[in-house]
Amino acid sequence: MIKAILTDIEGTTSAIAFVHDVLFPYARARLPGFVAAHGDEPEVAALLAQVAVEADRPLDREQSVAQLLAWMAEDRKATSLKALQGLIWAQGYASGDFQGHVYADAARRLRGWQAQGLKLYVYSSGSVHAQKLIFGHTTHGDLTPLFSGWFDTTSGHKREVESYRRIGAAIGLSAAEILFLSDIVEELDAARAAGLSTTQLVRGGTLDPRATHRQAADFDGVEV
Repeated sequence: MIKAILTDIEGTTSAIAFVHDVLFPYARARLPGFVAAHGDEPEVAALLAQVAVEADRPLDREQSVAQLLAWMAEDRKATSLKALQGLIWAQGYASGDFQGHVYADAARRLRGWQAQGLKLYVYSSGSVHAQKLIFGHTTHGDLTPLFSGWFDTTSGHKREVESYRRIGAAIGLSAAEILFLSDIVEELDAARAAGLSTTQLVRGGTLDPRATHRQAADFDGVEV
């Protein structure tokens, strides 16, 4: 019996276009100015130091910004980058420059599952801070109270089996009691190898009867 649902964000609860056409360009345009204005603050300074660690070479502030912009261009899942993006997006949400996109079917079913007693969790390559911003500023209201926990790349990368074992241990349920939702096959493969149940979201596409994972066109089609 499924007792918890672990969901991806991009392409699953939320449109890929929102992330790539709204959030990423917003952070890219504002990163240099943000670092110039806040680089001496302890939280930002610590993240800039982490950039050098992840790049495995000494970096001054200008070089750190250049490295971060290069990682953005290649969609690198660097933990320091994701954290800095989250800080920049927080300013955008607070100023009303945009709202977090969540599909209506996802908001409805998440509320329904939580009301039924299922525990809900998020696992995204975006930082936990960024995850909470998306779900906290949606056209459907603040959805963050629905969730019991949040996981990002500090738990490991999403295509690695061990990441899902760590998350399962943190949730405190057997792997078979957790359903993972994602649009990415390689993530679903890793989750299933760790023992989790899986469903692939195929938004705007055609369901494949030969698929190796259960598929759903939207959250209304997810079987729990």
